[in-house]
Amino acid sequence: MAFTTTDLAAIDAAIASGELSIRAADGRTVTYRSTDELIKARDVIKADLAAAAKPRPYPRHQLADFSD
Repeated sequence: MAFTTTDLAAIDAAIASGELSIRAADGRTVTYRSTDELIKARDVIKADLAAAAKPRPYPRHQLADFSD
């Protein structure tokens, strides 16, 4: 699942307010069992967003060139 910054903001707001339910960017409502579970979800979302923002390196191989 691709997360959005809206998902991250919802998790952060829930942690700050002590709520255990959030509404995801796609409209689903998710209820977590504890604040610890919210924090773990936040860490997963942050990692996913960071990985998506990271530029992909160029391939480390080069095709042969037979031109003169």
